[in-house]
Amino acid sequence: MGDLVNVVVYGSAGRMGQAVIRAVLDSTDARLACALVRPSSGLADEPLDRVFGSLKRNVDFSTSLDPDVACDVLVDFSGPVAFDAALALALERRLGFVSGTTGLREEQRATLENAAKSIPILWASNFSLGVAMLERMARRVAAALPDWDCEIVEMHHKRKQDAPSGTAITLGQVVAEGHGIALADYARYARHGQTGPRPPGEIGFASLRGGDVIGEHTLIFATDGERLELTHRAASRDIFARGALAAAIWLARREPGLYAFDQVLAPST
Repeated sequence: MGDLVNVVVYGSAGRMGQAVIRAVLDSTDARLACALVRPSSGLADEPLDRVFGSLKRNVDFSTSLDPDVACDVLVDFSGPVAFDAALALALERRLGFVSGTTGLREEQRATLENAAKSIPILWASNFSLGVAMLERMARRVAAALPDWDCEIVEMHHKRKQDAPSGTAITLGQVVAEGHGIALADYARYARHGQTGPRPPGEIGFASLRGGDVIGEHTLIFATDGERLELTHRAASRDIFARGALAAAIWLARREPGLYAFDQVLAPST
Protein backbone atom coordinates (compact mmCIF):
# COMPACT_ATOMS: atom_id res chain seq x y z
CA MET A 1 0.00 0.00 0.00
CA GLY A 2 1.30 3.44 -0.88
CA ASP A 3 1.16 6.62 1.16
CA LEU A 4 -2.19 7.61 2.61
CA VAL A 5 -4.16 10.24 0.72
CA ASN A 6 -4.71 13.31 2.92
CA VAL A 7 -8.33 14.45 2.57
CA VAL A 8 -9.82 17.84 3.41
CA VAL A 9 -13.61 17.75 3.84
CA TYR A 10 -15.37 21.04 3.04
CA GLY A 11 -18.88 21.37 4.51
CA SER A 12 -18.18 19.05 7.44
CA ALA A 13 -21.23 20.13 9.43
CA GLY A 14 -23.62 18.86 6.74
CA ARG A 15 -25.07 15.38 6.41
CA MET A 16 -22.98 14.48 3.39
CA GLY A 17 -19.84 16.07 4.79
CA GLN A 18 -20.11 13.98 7.92
CA ALA A 19 -20.80 10.85 5.88
CA VAL A 20 -17.56 11.50 3.96
CA ILE A 21 -15.67 11.97 7.23
CA ARG A 22 -16.96 8.61 8.47
CA ALA A 23 -15.80 6.99 5.23
CA VAL A 24 -12.34 8.55 5.61
CA LEU A 25 -12.06 7.49 9.24
CA ASP A 26 -12.92 3.91 8.24
CA SER A 27 -10.52 3.87 5.29
CA THR A 28 -7.09 2.23 5.22
CA ASP A 29 -6.11 4.31 2.15
CA ALA A 30 -6.98 7.83 3.33
CA ARG A 31 -6.35 10.14 6.26
CA LEU A 32 -8.51 13.05 7.44
CA ALA A 33 -6.35 16.15 7.11
CA CYS A 34 -8.98 18.74 8.03
CA ALA A 35 -12.74 18.97 8.64
CA LEU A 36 -13.84 22.46 7.58
CA VAL A 37 -16.99 24.23 8.80
CA ARG A 38 -18.31 27.78 8.61
CA PRO A 39 -17.17 30.18 11.38
CA SER A 40 -20.82 30.48 12.44
CA SER A 41 -21.21 26.70 12.81
CA GLY A 42 -21.92 25.32 16.25
CA LEU A 43 -19.19 22.75 15.58
CA ALA A 44 -16.44 25.33 14.98
CA ASP A 45 -13.30 24.41 17.00
CA GLU A 46 -15.12 21.47 18.57
CA PRO A 47 -13.39 18.05 18.64
CA LEU A 48 -14.57 15.45 16.13
CA ASP A 49 -15.30 13.23 19.14
CA ARG A 50 -18.45 15.31 19.69
CA VAL A 51 -19.98 13.81 16.53
CA PHE A 52 -18.04 10.63 15.82
CA GLY A 53 -17.23 9.31 19.29
CA SER A 54 -13.77 8.64 20.70
CA LEU A 55 -11.03 8.87 18.05
CA LYS A 56 -7.38 7.85 18.16
CA ARG A 57 -6.36 11.19 16.59
CA ASN A 58 -6.85 14.63 18.09
CA VAL A 59 -8.77 16.41 15.31
CA ASP A 60 -11.10 19.40 15.62
CA PHE A 61 -13.68 20.90 13.28
CA SER A 62 -11.82 23.90 11.79
CA THR A 63 -12.86 27.16 10.15
CA SER A 64 -9.65 27.44 8.09
CA LEU A 65 -7.00 25.19 6.59
CA ASP A 66 -3.66 25.50 8.37
CA PRO A 67 -0.88 26.17 5.81
CA ASP A 68 1.28 23.52 7.51
CA VAL A 69 -1.28 20.72 7.22
CA ALA A 70 -0.37 18.15 4.58
CA CYS A 71 -3.27 17.65 2.16
CA ASP A 72 -3.78 16.14 -1.28
CA VAL A 73 -7.46 16.49 -2.17
CA LEU A 74 -10.50 18.49 -1.08
CA VAL A 75 -13.95 16.89 -1.03
CA ASP A 76 -16.80 19.40 -1.26
CA PHE A 77 -20.48 18.81 -0.44
CA SER A 78 -21.16 22.34 0.76
CA GLY A 79 -23.82 23.93 -1.46
CA PRO A 80 -23.93 26.51 -4.29
CA VAL A 81 -23.32 29.47 -1.94
CA ALA A 82 -20.14 28.03 -0.41
CA PHE A 83 -18.95 26.29 -3.58
CA ASP A 84 -16.89 29.23 -4.86
CA ALA A 85 -14.87 29.43 -1.63
CA ALA A 86 -14.28 25.67 -1.67
CA LEU A 87 -12.95 25.76 -5.23
CA ALA A 88 -10.82 28.84 -4.47
CA LEU A 89 -9.23 27.02 -1.53
CA ALA A 90 -8.43 23.99 -3.69
CA LEU A 91 -6.84 26.27 -6.28
CA GLU A 92 -4.86 28.17 -3.65
CA ARG A 93 -3.42 24.97 -2.17
CA ARG A 94 -3.20 23.14 -5.53
CA LEU A 95 -5.39 20.28 -4.28
CA GLY A 96 -7.40 17.80 -6.24
CA PHE A 97 -11.05 18.87 -6.10
CA VAL A 98 -13.92 16.40 -5.77
CA SER A 99 -17.38 17.97 -5.59
CA GLY A 100 -20.92 16.68 -5.39
CA THR A 101 -22.49 20.12 -4.98
CA THR A 102 -25.51 20.46 -7.28
CA GLY A 103 -27.60 23.46 -8.29
CA LEU A 104 -24.57 25.30 -9.68
CA ARG A 105 -25.04 28.36 -11.87
CA GLU A 106 -23.67 28.43 -15.40
CA GLU A 107 -20.89 30.82 -14.39
CA GLN A 108 -19.86 28.45 -11.59
CA ARG A 109 -19.64 25.58 -14.07
CA ALA A 110 -17.50 27.75 -16.33
CA THR A 111 -15.20 28.59 -13.41
CA LEU A 112 -14.94 24.89 -12.60
CA GLU A 113 -13.88 24.05 -16.15
CA ASN A 114 -11.32 26.85 -16.14
CA ALA A 115 -9.90 25.67 -12.80
CA ALA A 116 -9.27 22.24 -14.35
CA LYS A 117 -6.39 23.82 -16.25
CA SER A 118 -4.56 24.16 -12.92
CA ILE A 119 -5.78 21.27 -10.73
CA PRO A 120 -7.42 17.86 -11.20
CA ILE A 121 -11.19 18.16 -10.80
CA LEU A 122 -13.94 15.57 -10.58
CA TRP A 123 -17.50 16.89 -10.27
CA ALA A 124 -20.46 14.51 -10.25
CA SER A 125 -24.14 14.93 -9.52
CA ASN A 126 -24.12 11.51 -7.87
CA PHE A 127 -21.32 9.36 -6.42
CA SER A 128 -23.29 6.12 -6.23
CA LEU A 129 -21.75 3.20 -8.13
CA GLY A 130 -25.28 2.01 -8.88
CA VAL A 131 -26.24 5.36 -10.43
CA ALA A 132 -23.07 5.30 -12.51
CA MET A 133 -24.19 1.95 -13.91
CA LEU A 134 -27.71 3.34 -14.40
CA GLU A 135 -26.23 6.11 -16.55
CA ARG A 136 -24.40 3.56 -18.68
CA MET A 137 -27.57 1.51 -19.16
CA ALA A 138 -29.66 4.61 -19.92
CA ARG A 139 -27.26 5.67 -22.66
CA ARG A 140 -27.39 2.23 -24.29
CA VAL A 141 -31.18 1.96 -24.08
CA ALA A 142 -31.66 5.47 -25.49
CA ALA A 143 -29.37 4.69 -28.40
CA ALA A 144 -31.07 1.35 -29.09
CA LEU A 145 -34.64 2.71 -28.77
CA PRO A 146 -34.46 6.23 -30.25
CA ASP A 147 -38.18 6.45 -31.02
CA TRP A 148 -39.36 5.54 -27.51
CA ASP A 149 -40.63 8.25 -25.15
CA CYS A 150 -38.52 8.94 -22.06
CA GLU A 151 -39.65 10.30 -18.70
CA ILE A 152 -37.44 10.76 -15.62
CA VAL A 153 -39.00 10.68 -12.15
CA GLU A 154 -37.02 11.55 -9.03
CA MET A 155 -37.92 11.79 -5.33
CA HIS A 156 -35.93 13.29 -2.47
CA HIS A 157 -36.42 14.44 1.11
CA LYS A 158 -38.42 17.56 1.88
CA ARG A 159 -35.32 19.65 2.66
CA LYS A 160 -33.72 19.36 -0.80
CA GLN A 161 -33.24 22.79 -2.36
CA ASP A 162 -33.00 22.18 -6.12
CA ALA A 163 -35.32 20.49 -8.62
CA PRO A 164 -34.96 18.48 -10.72
CA SER A 165 -32.10 16.81 -8.90
CA GLY A 166 -28.65 17.05 -10.40
CA THR A 167 -28.73 13.31 -10.94
CA ALA A 168 -32.00 13.54 -12.88
CA ILE A 169 -30.53 16.23 -15.12
CA THR A 170 -27.42 14.11 -15.69
CA LEU A 171 -29.63 11.16 -16.64
CA GLY A 172 -31.51 13.43 -19.04
CA GLN A 173 -28.23 14.48 -20.64
CA VAL A 174 -27.23 10.83 -21.02
CA VAL A 175 -30.55 10.00 -22.72
CA ALA A 176 -30.19 13.01 -25.01
CA GLU A 177 -26.70 11.85 -25.97
CA GLY A 178 -28.08 8.40 -26.75
CA HIS A 179 -30.74 9.98 -28.95
CA GLY A 180 -28.21 12.29 -30.62
CA ILE A 181 -30.01 15.47 -29.53
CA ALA A 182 -29.40 18.41 -27.19
CA LEU A 183 -31.21 18.17 -23.84
CA ALA A 184 -31.86 21.93 -23.80
CA ASP A 185 -33.96 21.58 -26.96
CA TYR A 186 -36.09 18.66 -25.76
CA ALA A 187 -36.35 18.88 -21.96
CA ARG A 188 -39.80 19.38 -20.38
CA TYR A 189 -39.54 20.28 -16.70
CA ALA A 190 -43.21 20.84 -15.88
CA ARG A 191 -46.68 20.08 -17.23
CA HIS A 192 -49.87 21.79 -16.18
CA GLY A 193 -53.24 22.42 -17.78
CA GLN A 194 -53.91 21.83 -21.47
CA THR A 195 -50.45 20.76 -22.58
CA GLY A 196 -51.47 19.11 -25.84
CA PRO A 197 -49.97 15.86 -27.18
CA ARG A 198 -46.43 14.89 -26.23
CA PRO A 199 -43.95 16.16 -28.85
CA PRO A 200 -41.63 13.55 -30.40
CA GLY A 201 -38.26 13.32 -28.68
CA GLU A 202 -39.36 15.16 -25.54
CA ILE A 203 -37.53 14.18 -22.32
CA GLY A 204 -39.83 14.80 -19.37
CA PHE A 205 -38.91 15.38 -15.72
CA ALA A 206 -41.04 14.98 -12.59
CA SER A 207 -39.75 15.94 -9.12
CA LEU A 208 -41.30 14.62 -5.91
CA ARG A 209 -40.40 15.87 -2.42
CA GLY A 210 -41.35 14.45 0.96
CA GLY A 211 -40.22 12.78 4.17
CA ASP A 212 -36.64 11.64 4.50
CA VAL A 213 -36.16 9.97 1.11
CA ILE A 214 -32.44 10.00 0.38
CA GLY A 215 -32.81 9.59 -3.36
CA GLU A 216 -34.83 7.62 -5.91
CA HIS A 217 -34.53 7.90 -9.69
CA THR A 218 -36.57 6.09 -12.34
CA LEU A 219 -36.12 6.25 -16.10
CA ILE A 220 -39.23 5.27 -18.03
CA PHE A 221 -38.90 4.32 -21.69
CA ALA A 222 -42.34 3.84 -23.26
CA THR A 223 -43.83 3.03 -26.63
CA ASP A 224 -47.16 1.64 -27.84
CA GLY A 225 -47.84 -1.60 -26.00
CA GLU A 226 -44.80 -1.77 -23.72
CA ARG A 227 -42.72 0.10 -21.17
CA LEU A 228 -39.22 -0.34 -19.75
CA GLU A 229 -38.31 1.10 -16.33
CA LEU A 230 -34.85 1.44 -14.79
CA THR A 231 -34.79 2.43 -11.11
CA HIS A 232 -32.15 3.19 -8.51
CA ARG A 233 -32.99 3.70 -4.82
CA ALA A 234 -30.49 4.97 -2.27
CA ALA A 235 -31.06 3.70 1.27
CA SER A 236 -28.08 5.47 2.89
CA ARG A 237 -25.91 8.53 2.26
CA ASP A 238 -22.94 6.31 3.01
CA ILE A 239 -23.03 4.99 -0.57
CA PHE A 240 -22.37 8.50 -1.90
CA ALA A 241 -19.66 9.09 0.69
CA ARG A 242 -17.85 5.87 -0.22
CA GLY A 243 -18.03 6.77 -3.90
CA ALA A 244 -16.74 10.30 -3.27
CA LEU A 245 -13.84 8.93 -1.21
CA ALA A 246 -13.00 6.42 -3.96
CA ALA A 247 -12.98 9.34 -6.40
CA ALA A 248 -10.77 11.40 -4.07
CA ILE A 249 -8.20 8.62 -3.69
CA TRP A 250 -8.20 8.06 -7.47
CA LEU A 251 -7.93 11.78 -8.26
CA ALA A 252 -5.46 12.89 -5.58
CA ARG A 253 -2.23 12.73 -7.53
CA ARG A 254 -3.45 12.99 -11.12
CA GLU A 255 -2.55 15.72 -13.55
CA PRO A 256 -4.77 18.83 -13.90
CA GLY A 257 -7.87 18.20 -15.94
CA LEU A 258 -11.62 17.61 -15.76
CA TYR A 259 -12.44 14.00 -14.91
CA ALA A 260 -15.70 12.01 -14.70
CA PHE A 261 -16.82 9.62 -11.98
CA ASP A 262 -17.30 6.96 -14.64
CA GLN A 263 -13.51 6.94 -15.06
CA VAL A 264 -13.09 5.74 -11.48
CA LEU A 265 -15.07 2.58 -12.30
CA ALA A 266 -13.92 -0.45 -14.22
CA PRO A 267 -14.04 0.12 -18.00
CA SER A 268 -17.49 -0.26 -19.55
CA THR A 269 -18.25 -3.39 -21.51
